[in-house]
Amino acid sequence: MLPVLRLIAAGHATIPESVPSLVTNFGLSQEEAEILLPSGKQSLIANRAHWARHYMSQAGLVVAQKRGSYVLTEEGRKLLDTDPSTINNSTLNQFSAFRDWRDRSASKRGTTDESSENTEEFPTIPASPSSTPEETIGTAASLLDAALGDDLLRILRDISPVRFERLILDLLSAMGYGGGDLSNTKMTKSTGDGGIDGFIHEDALGLDAVYIQAKRNAPDNKISRPAIQQFVGSLTGEGATKGVFVTTSDFSTEARGYLSRVQHRIVLINGQELARLMIRHGVGVRTRTTYLVRGVDEDYFADLNGG
Repeated sequence: MLPVLRLIAAGHATIPESVPSLVTNFGLSQEEAEILLPSGKQSLIANRAHWARHYMSQAGLVVAQKRGSYVLTEEGRKLLDTDPSTINNSTLNQFSAFRDWRDRSASKRGTTDESSENTEEFPTIPASPSSTPEETIGTAASLLDAALGDDLLRILRDISPVRFERLILDLLSAMGYGGGDLSNTKMTKSTGDGGIDGFIHEDALGLDAVYIQAKRNAPDNKISRPAIQQFVGSLTGEGATKGVFVTTSDFSTEARGYLSRVQHRIVLINGQELARLMIRHGVGVRTRTTYLVRGVDEDYFADLNGG
């Protein structure tokens, strides 16, 4: 992590720019530098560098200026000014942003294992030494999904409002609304939409409609109560009772509390939940690598035991 952070500070904004220097830094031979992951699609050194940068971005040490290109933050500069001898999990754990991300990753795999506190080098949040191979795979999958979710949210904040609204309708369709048929969706005009960005039929027959409001917000710009009140008013104006409000950030406590006092059935989807749903239903993502876990077929051998 430390060599990667120093390279970013020196202006190496992307990992491809950094790899030659990392190869020199670690004294790797040409053969070692060309070692690939089992998938054969990326070198081991580039993969480690990507993950190192990702973890440091979760701690707020670096920030993306555009996709794949990062710069040092003030926190990153302060850390380098202390002239650290190394940067490891223990170093990152001192930053609240990293601890929050680490805990979200742990909750997604259904554990609060203290192993997430370990001070191993890279990667962080590994399975504990007592974990079974299946548990280790599950931990790795959760970690990959957490990183993918962060990447998705960065992309979603940069796309156009219209494209974002279309994506939400695509997601609801993939979840089964409208019978999974995109013809059962409709986007409103970009201007004068009255606080409603589109709707989708609740079922294939179109017996009821679910109206949506979609907002691309920065992580620290939460949706407030007035925005929810406006959405409720728009639903009332349409004679609608069901709605979905989606944001790339989150909702304030007051906004969530307000829903308990209205008759409308409104679901709030924040950025983390949005990314999780996109991954689960295959919207905006694709399978990169598949690993098969096989077991003994007891039925096959049962006949053989009989002679």
